Amino acid sequence: MGLMDIGLMEAGVNVQQSLDLDAAAINSMKLNAHRFRHKVVHEDIRQTLVLNQPDSDVIVVTYPCTKYSAVADIHGARTGDELYLHAFRHIAIKQPEAFVAENVPGMKKFKVVMEAMTKLPQYYVTVICPVSTTNWLPQKRDRLIIIGTKRPFFIAQPVQCRTVTMKDIIEDDPEVDMPQYVHNRIKGIGNYRDKPIVVDPEDRNALSPTVVAHYAKDMGTRLVRDRKSKYGVRPFTIREYARLQGVPEDIKFEGNRSDYKLIGNGVPVPMARWVGNNLMRYFN
Repeated sequence: MGLMDIGLMEAGVNVQQSLDLDAAAINSMKLNAHRFRHKVVHEDIRQTLVLNQPDSDVIVVTYPCTKYSAVADIHGARTGDELYLHAFRHIAIKQPEAFVAENVPGMKKFKVVMEAMTKLPQYYVTVICPVSTTNWLPQKRDRLIIIGTKRPFFIAQPVQCRTVTMKDIIEDDPEVDMPQYVHNRIKGIGNYRDKPIVVDPEDRNALSPTVVAHYAKDMGTRLVRDRKSKYGVRPFTIREYARLQGVPEDIKFEGNRSDYKLIGNGVPVPMARWVGNNLMRYFN
């Protein structure tokens, strides 16, 4: 839903076009036109001709991580995918001054993918992994960031500057959607492999587990302690989930459970801003 764009723009990067296949993500960006004034393209990158795209100094790719993640091992789906080839295709043909790729640390296990994204001729490539969301936000989330530039450029790990606590994330008067299956899970009804992860906002050192897109389908996996709630725990609201990703308060949501998926699929905004700050440093 354009979280990478927001962070880049906050750093001063001029984003001229975004491309996404997910109609819900495109609709979310259109709903927030005050943030996304650039061209937003609803298209499949596998069918997109590179030379039809505008020239740019930077190409940023954030293709899905599903096939690279450790969770995929559970379902035998940790196979990688071909989308990196289309990211590679755009970078190799356009040859921008710089490029950025973001994904999960598990991508490092795919040697063919890493070779394609780090051994492009004419580029000096830095792989920063893991980059932890805990540098900025109370959320456990590690990511792999690849930054390629045509001139040598030093990029260090971000310095921790987190000032936000879990208590800052929590809404004062939350309107909580609690499906029946969440009630059942809290009461121990049903065959669940894992117990819910419960986060206590009163603990200043508390960290949320990774904000995942799957929360849209199973809100019982991550719960927040709330003494006002019937069971003393409840799911995160959409706004709280967004705050865990550093989403600005002026971003609007449609209020559907699908919003959790959009948020979970996004890049934490402060992490994207850190990427943008490094790009601005390079070009300046």
